[in-house]
This record gives sequence, structure tokens and C-alpha cells, in this order.
Amino acid sequence: MARFAAALSQHPVTAHAVGEAAGQVLERLGEDPDIAMLFVTRPHAGALEDAAAAVRSILHPGTLIGCAAESVAGAGQEVEQDPAVTLWAARLPAVAPLELQILRTDQGLGLAGWPDELPFEPAAVVLVADPYSFPAEGFFSWLAEAHPKVPVVGGMASAALGPGGNRLAIDDRVRTHGAVGALLGPGVEVVPVVSQGCRPIGRPLVVTSSDGLVLHELAGRSAYQRLLEVVQDLSPEELAVINSGGLHLGQVIDEHKPEFRRGDFLIRNILGADQESGAVKVADVVEVGTTVQFHVRDAEAADDELRSLLSGQEAEGALLFTCNGRGSRLFGVPDHDAGVAADLLGAPPLSGFFCQGEFGPVGGRNFLHGFTASLALFQSR
Repeated sequence: MARFAAALSQHPVTAHAVGEAAGQVLERLGEDPDIAMLFVTRPHAGALEDAAAAVRSILHPGTLIGCAAESVAGAGQEVEQDPAVTLWAARLPAVAPLELQILRTDQGLGLAGWPDELPFEPAAVVLVADPYSFPAEGFFSWLAEAHPKVPVVGGMASAALGPGGNRLAIDDRVRTHGAVGALLGPGVEVVPVVSQGCRPIGRPLVVTSSDGLVLHELAGRSAYQRLLEVVQDLSPEELAVINSGGLHLGQVIDEHKPEFRRGDFLIRNILGADQESGAVKVADVVEVGTTVQFHVRDAEAADDELRSLLSGQEAEGALLFTCNGRGSRLFGVPDHDAGVAADLLGAPPLSGFFCQGEFGPVGGRNFLHGFTASLALFQSR
């Protein structure tokens, strides 16, 4: 019997859509999967609790995780903003549910919900969070100390436009804050793939002067001057991308590598540049001594990188967490990320949703990303 199954329904009535998706998964996988993941679009968000209850009644999963999102993916396609339900289920050797919350204490922020005694050492974490109440970067810093090298793949729920509006499902409960997810134990290989959708321009440069988010000097010259040196060699098409907001900065994560390639950089937005001071402002702190390189992001770069990262990969099942700024907004056509994954991976059972921030590791460290497609590929050991 198969170990993974996925289904998608676009029926506008929630009960019918959930029944249709759950019935297909039941037919392919049978009852009692170890984990099920349920994602619904905004028209079904108000009925997420009933939808989760129906999945539990039909499939009896050991752990159920879900959320409402702006758009969802499944079966090689993406449904943007229209009514849709996507369901994914798997039989895995070890799964444990996870409910997390960040609490304010006299000593600062504290993490609540992580088990005092783990049932197993996690090989990976799948996480769905509320962007208004869960500071993911703080959790990643804590996890790096407690369980180094454990990858986190997932994303921020995207159905709400403000605090308290998102809905997260965990087993028989629906929450509006924090994060829900699952610890995945040994016995299955979870391969994270993080496609940030950029290509490098110019050459790598070392930061020689910076202050917080502001870069003053790159390789001994003003950051603005270094940017001009790169821009003057670009084609008119690349200049048009930069002028439309497609300019970014990549920070090398592992400085010990002999050379740096596309996947070695953490991509962050460039917020502005000042000719008079020579400074460039970036949406992250960049320390002196860090190697950086300017990048551009457009549909062509995003397509090329995703195909490059998935080429030669295999998967029995897959989860896709893609940015709500991708899809037809970026590529001009629907179904891009889910379609590329289906084509290059051999159409494994896949589900996912469009996120307001994506989780995934770069250079062995977990980060919160934007405009990124983050996948978890499940492979046999």
C-alpha cells in the first residue's frame, strides 16, 4: 500500500469539498495515517473546525495539522483565492504533534509547548504559524541551540489581514495564534528544498563597514558605488527588473566554502540606497566580514532556480509552501511551482499553501523567507 496520498477539491461547499478530498485519500492510503495536513482557502476558512473534524472522522489520522490560506496547491495545480480544499496524508515511522506559543515573561520572550521529554530525536519539523503572534526567527534561534541541524519546513498562514484572523488546526482544536506542527522522527528522509527565486549579479564582496541594517562599505568602497559598478553592466531587461523592485542582497551563510553558488546565499530585500552618504539599507542585519552579493529576482530567475534545485531529486511525497507573491502574480500563469514539482519529481502526492512568509533552511540554518518556494521532499531511507 502507498505511504503517501493527496487530493484537491474545488467544490464551493465545504462539506462536499472535504468529503471529496478525504474520500480520495482514503481510497489511496486507507485509514489511520500517521499524519494528515489540511489546507483550505478563505471561502472555507470559517468552516475549518468542521472540515478538520470531518477529516478525523473519515481518515482517523494520528496527527492532523491545517490552516486557512489565501491560496492552496495540490495535484500539480494551484488554486489562487477561489474555493479549494487540499489534503495530504502519510504513513511515517514517528510523528508527534506540536503546539507552540511565544510568551512574554519578566526575563523576555519564552517558548511554551515544546515537549519536556521528546518521544524521539526529531529529524525534521513541519510548522504552520500565525505571522502576527509567532516570531519565527526567535524560535529558530532557540531550536538551533536545543536541536542543532534540525530543519524546519512550513510557512505563515495567509488567510487573514490582521491579528486574530488566522485559523490554525491541530487535531480537534482550532487556534488563532501561535504555531502548530509536527515533529518527524527517524525512519524517513525529509529533504528540504528552498528556492529563493534569485540569480546573482556582479561578484561576491566582503562587508567592510556596516551599522545594523545599513551597509556603508563593501570591499573598501561605498556600498552605493559598488552597486553602481554592478548596475552599469546589466542589460536593459535586468535594469527594468531592478527598477520594479527586483533588487536584493544575498548573504553567504557558510563562509568556509571555497566558492559561493546560488544556493549558498540568504536573500534579503534592499530597502533603499543613498547617493550622498553612499549607504545601502537592507532588510536584515549584515555584520562586518560577511560576504555578500547583489541578486535580482524575476520570473525567469525563479523558474530557473526551482528547476535547478529539483532536477535529479526524487520524492514519494512532498509538501509545498510557496509565497503568496509567487503564483500567477510572479509568473503570469497559474500552477507554476506545483507544476514544476510534479514534472520534475514524477508527480508525487503533493499539497501545500501560499504563505505570508516561508520556513526553510539555508546553509544548515532555518530562516523566515519571502518570495520563496520551500518544499519538504519525503524519500525512503
